[in-house]
Amino acid sequence: MSSTGNKDSTQRGLTESTFAKPGAPSIAGPEGIRYDFNYGCRVQVPVDGWRVRMVDLDTHSLLFDEPVEAGVVVTSRRKYFVRFQLLVHDGERLVFSHSYDARGKKVVVRPSTMALGDSLAWVPIVDVFRDAHQCELVMLLAPHLQPLFRAGYPDIRFVTKEELDTLGDDAYGTYYLGLFSPYTDRDHQPTDPRVSSMQDTVSYMLGVPCEERRPRLVIADTARRIPERYVCIATQATAQCKYWNNPRGWPTLIAHLKELGYRVLCIDRNREYGLGDHINKMPEGCEDFTGDLPLQERASLLLHADFFVGLGSGLSWLAWAVRTPVVMISGFSHPQTEFHTRYRVINFHACNSCFNDTTTEFDARNFLWCPRRHDKAQPFQCTWSISPEHVILNVHRVIAEHRLAEI
Repeated sequence: MSSTGNKDSTQRGLTESTFAKPGAPSIAGPEGIRYDFNYGCRVQVPVDGWRVRMVDLDTHSLLFDEPVEAGVVVTSRRKYFVRFQLLVHDGERLVFSHSYDARGKKVVVRPSTMALGDSLAWVPIVDVFRDAHQCELVMLLAPHLQPLFRAGYPDIRFVTKEELDTLGDDAYGTYYLGLFSPYTDRDHQPTDPRVSSMQDTVSYMLGVPCEERRPRLVIADTARRIPERYVCIATQATAQCKYWNNPRGWPTLIAHLKELGYRVLCIDRNREYGLGDHINKMPEGCEDFTGDLPLQERASLLLHADFFVGLGSGLSWLAWAVRTPVVMISGFSHPQTEFHTRYRVINFHACNSCFNDTTTEFDARNFLWCPRRHDKAQPFQCTWSISPEHVILNVHRVIAEHRLAEI
């Protein structure tokens, strides 16, 4: 799948992988040296035996120190951001020295996923990196996501995969974001993503301070289209462990919200979703606002909702981004995983937080992933055990703390 060049070296990193094929180093140095930071610190020298050193300028750690072969691309093991110093010696003679400086240079960020929640979590972190290094930041982003971010992040150039492929190979550096399996991989990610929040995981990868950062979204249409008081809900997810698996859950909650005088709008993309015997349908009693609609329209609708009730999924992140109070129902993830909300619903008396369990790894390809209870009578106990009364308690806290009953 990939190559490190010298098979006996433990200091050399992958030159390519299934998701990264950077080609030859893009920058010409003196005396035939070429280098860049596209998939780690990379260098190619023209003479056998020249010695290459790579140093982390922040930790003062020597990460690479070897004589190398002519014409071979030598790379660091670490592929996430490191403020490298690269040195090339011919015996005692220093041929070349370069300290990482992306100011005014093109840097590409390539997320491994185009999911809504991940994008809302990661774009603010990428922008902090851009500002810190004053680089020309190019970020891969799916076309349907770009309208959410363009106005709020004018200094990031968002591109599709097709557009990125036409930009050439002249980037100073490229960084790949994601949760890399196995999660014990320390060459692509400096920490285990199971023990960090979604935002902190990427902050560590890009070397920026960890703090919660709400994305800057500019909503194109801020007009209120529905005069009545309403609540938005989203009941669908990409894995069964993310669903609210209590059969009493949504029907009881929806009935209660309607008793309070609310219209209840279901804004999922899919009216039903699942696999095999696990087909999850839009709950009865709510209004059908499902459909593959532009996310700007979803943001506009969420902006005027009194609050949002959803799962650990992208629409919860979108509601949080537009500052609508979020009641989040999730048992498979620990509350530290997503953004902070005072209305996070989890039942610690039941099996919970398997996503953050360092003895197992989340398998996004397995829709029915339930690592601890998949062979037991009650799988997905984490949300099966979340009662509607528990969620309703948090709904009333939202109403009281935001003084919604007085509006």
